[in-house]
Amino acid sequence: MKKKKNTFLYNLIFLIVCGGLFFILWSAPPETTAHLPKDDDHDRFTDMGKKEAEKFCTDCHGPDKIAPLPEDHPPKYRCLFCHKRVNKGT
Repeated sequence: MKKKKNTFLYNLIFLIVCGGLFFILWSAPPETTAHLPKDDDHDRFTDMGKKEAEKFCTDCHGPDKIAPLPEDHPPKYRCLFCHKRVNKGT
């Protein structure tokens, strides 16, 4: 009888943990970071690895460049961590 009670307790704890995780994931805010633009300037980076492609970001995105970053922008060396690449087909 005690074994059935322990099993029920473990199942209940498992369900509460799963429910809590589901609630946290369900209530997460939507993604707001812009994707990597799908244009001629950025097309060459879709087939590269992330770290390889990120080496080129500062060529255009930096102080006194074509598209400077705002002052409060997070670390500049992990661009594709937040700015996801869009598949060529979409």
